[in-house]
Amino acid sequence: MIDFKLYLVTNRRLCAPGSLEQKIQLACRAGVRAVQLREKDLSGRDLYRQAQLLRRVTRESGARLFINDRVDIALVCGADGIHCPENGLPPDTARRLFPRGLIGASAHSLDAAVRARLSGADFVVFGPVFPTPSKIKLGPPQGLAALAAVTRHVSLPVLAIGGISPDNAFLCLRCGAAGVAVMSAILAASDTAAVISEFAQVLGGL
Repeated sequence: MIDFKLYLVTNRRLCAPGSLEQKIQLACRAGVRAVQLREKDLSGRDLYRQAQLLRRVTRESGARLFINDRVDIALVCGADGIHCPENGLPPDTARRLFPRGLIGASAHSLDAAVRARLSGADFVVFGPVFPTPSKIKLGPPQGLAALAAVTRHVSLPVLAIGGISPDNAFLCLRCGAAGVAVMSAILAASDTAAVISEFAQVLGGL
């Protein structure tokens, strides 16, 4: 199944003054083993170029690269997997198109997490667990009780997302999460390596 506990989700706007490529390179060198390229506003051409850059960076460090929703770009750049948004490409379709890769799926409810499992996902990213600006449009955070319900009922690795930091990640593990998915806590950090080291201590590895 999955061999990582920390799943880094990209947002290039959080990386200033550096570039996304530079930040991902720092993160991978610090031990991150899985990166999801999620830049929904980019054109197909620009997303492909970004995927090529991140494929080079992740390959150098042995990290896995997932592409959000775009099987075509994942195939062309040689990614390791596809990430399926809740309202995007279904996991079973992604599996047919990309049989050699891992399939992750986002879920914002227990029902959606169950559907992802039945559709053949390898792991589920559930949230938002805590308040976070990037998930405001999804409504109030799901909370730890909802996370615990998902981990009890879904026989797949579940990664918690939404407002995750080294200070609260252990609460997600207590609820049965296999790990956490993170965006701003790493990408906006002034000391990338230090934050990743903190996550490694809490998660018992990356």
